[in-house]
Amino acid sequence: MSTPSFALGSFAGDGGTPFPALVIGELVHPLAGLPGFEGIRSMLDLFDDWDNLWPLLRDQAARRAADPGPRALAASMLQAVAPIVPRQIICSGANYRKHVIDIMIDQDHGLNVGRSREERRIEAVRVMDHRAAKGQPFAFLKPFSSILGPFDDLAVPADSEQLDWELELGVVIGKPARRVGRDHALDHVAGYVVVNDISVRDHLYRPDVPQLGLDWVSGKSGPGMLPMGPLIVPAAFVADPQQLMITLKLNGEVMQHESTADMIFPIARLIEAFSVHMQLLPGDIICTGSPSGNGTHFGRFLRPGDVMEGTIEGLGTQRNRCVAERLAEGAVLHRPFVPLEPA
Repeated sequence: MSTPSFALGSFAGDGGTPFPALVIGELVHPLAGLPGFEGIRSMLDLFDDWDNLWPLLRDQAARRAADPGPRALAASMLQAVAPIVPRQIICSGANYRKHVIDIMIDQDHGLNVGRSREERRIEAVRVMDHRAAKGQPFAFLKPFSSILGPFDDLAVPADSEQLDWELELGVVIGKPARRVGRDHALDHVAGYVVVNDISVRDHLYRPDVPQLGLDWVSGKSGPGMLPMGPLIVPAAFVADPQQLMITLKLNGEVMQHESTADMIFPIARLIEAFSVHMQLLPGDIICTGSPSGNGTHFGRFLRPGDVMEGTIEGLGTQRNRCVAERLAEGAVLHRPFVPLEPA
């Protein structure tokens, strides 16, 4: 019996508790209803025992493809929620060559003062060549409270005018990884998922303490700042994760359209680097960085009424509408960072 391609997702019906499921075509099979998966109540439960459950999952997929059975549900009748709520979300910053070069050219402060755009481009290329050859990945963490469903509305913060998109390939860890070399790093990957690392640009940079760099909590961690899904596609069905097209449309207009081949540090190197400094756990998500085409480059940021559609080749499409944040009475807003006056 051959194994069909399938995916994994989490769904809710009639306002009920979300449940993990096997997805084959347009049919959803709750995992808890499949033989051998009776105790699986969340996607984390599945990945915590991924090596043992993967063969059973393939077997059940083959059986359900041949005979869906009476417990199969139509995906159209369910609400797709974020496929997993991980313990840890690790994000790789500035990991696409063209994206970083664009950022370095667009900046008009610091070392760029007095330089032409061509001079900035030459310097940016030199820096990227050095980084790819001798550098290390740059990382930060996001809280799981930032996760948003693949079709949920995104609340635009009332105190921001620079909400930006960053569509990315998400990597789902399938077994613990600690000090893992790049040659074996992909053995620790269970699957891949679409993620969007939303950024509040005007809360990210700290002119009051420029020596300390970026403020990741202020700029990356709010509710809804990580739309995820709709599905997790097992690694076995992704022939080459470094050859996937990433496309983000804003109100139907293509803003990002680049290949994962443009990563400075490929997935294996990210896992190697991150596992040196921390323990990667089953179900953890690694956001691998965003390609060029962010709002910062276009001078166009998200506002209520906008619709983002994010697609990664073979992994599906998420669609999030931007709405105005609804503030509770007495809500406290962000206080602008005040730079220190020159002495």
